Amino acid sequence: MNSRERILAAIRHQEPDRVPIDMGATPSSGISAIAYGRLKKHLGIAGGSNRVYDVVQQLAQPEEEILDRFHIDVVDLGRTFDVNEADWYDVKLFDGSAAQYPAWFHPLASPEGGWRAHAPDGTEIAIQLKNMNFFDQSCFPWLDDYPADMASALPAAMAKVHWAALAHSPWDHAGDPGFWETLRANTLALRESTDRAIMVVVGCNLFEWGTFLRRMDHFLMDLLAEPEQVEELLEALMEIHLRTLEKVCAAVGDIADVCRFGDDLGTDTGPFMAPATYRHLFKKHHTRLCDYVHKHSKMHTFLHSCGSIHALLPDLIEAGFDVINPVQTACRDMDPARLKREFGADVTFWGGGADTRAVLNHGTPASVREDVLDRLRILAPGGGFVFNTIHNILPDVPPENIVAMFEALEEYHTAGS
Repeated sequence: MNSRERILAAIRHQEPDRVPIDMGATPSSGISAIAYGRLKKHLGIAGGSNRVYDVVQQLAQPEEEILDRFHIDVVDLGRTFDVNEADWYDVKLFDGSAAQYPAWFHPLASPEGGWRAHAPDGTEIAIQLKNMNFFDQSCFPWLDDYPADMASALPAAMAKVHWAALAHSPWDHAGDPGFWETLRANTLALRESTDRAIMVVVGCNLFEWGTFLRRMDHFLMDLLAEPEQVEELLEALMEIHLRTLEKVCAAVGDIADVCRFGDDLGTDTGPFMAPATYRHLFKKHHTRLCDYVHKHSKMHTFLHSCGSIHALLPDLIEAGFDVINPVQTACRDMDPARLKREFGADVTFWGGGADTRAVLNHGTPASVREDVLDRLRILAPGGGFVFNTIHNILPDVPPENIVAMFEALEEYHTAGS
């Protein structure tokens, strides 16, 4: 099989010739720029670049040499944008290592150290404290109350939320003339140049947008105390999301293989809301999103949701999600064997392959090997599994452990387990 065939077989719950692998195809399956730079140094790779394509989470865009070395089977179509040196400028990360930021991103140094990012009108929207590895949201546009006309007020409010204002490529170019034509041309060229599967990251978050606009504490109360307001917000969001999906499906729906949505629905101990609340407020909208993609493209639907979502998985599967990520197995009710047994025939687990909370970052290469092999033996048989770490590889992960993780994958394949 080639890489694309391998990914698609896994999503169809067919066991491929080897376990397909992702690193860097989404902003929840990537590697921090600091960890990436250290990995390259450990491997003796002196050239190339360390480009921070996701400035909020400070994630690197893996280069072809790394993708080839570790047999990565899927890429984000956003890598076809900002390909010239003029699109980037040199920076120092908080550990002093060299990297590059996209030319459109110029945060301002703060007096106490760290950096602050602003919207075009000067509103501060995000802050990176000294020695912090990400930009944290500092502007919640509807913190005090919902506006009278949410649909009209929503675009301006969204532009002051850092997840949108500091968008990940290619969406930082979405306002450019001819963007959709360029997106299609770039994706066609990518398809012709690689046999890797192609991911398009669309977001279309629902619950999370409520937390971005109102702040987590307020929006969680709104779910129970102001459900009418929440429903009005969701309808306004869906108008925007469906317009976006219409353009995405028309531009690349016949070329890209996977369409990635996001909506963090879980905490360490369970969902943010009761399943009945999810069904009442969110499920119908997730169903509409999945239905649109399935009816208007050949893409598979992928949901990123952190946390313990075992209680919601039957509804998420029924809503039409083909893939779940990052499979946070350290959370309550998220034991990988249980997930595989109960849901392995109905949804593909994209992640759960290495514990980034305790083992990959704090363990030894030997303990990483053991952790990865144990997870492969549980999740890989029968397909329905794409290997990825549990969320992004963060700066505290030693490069030796990253190498040990990929060596364990090769050991598994070689053994024919």
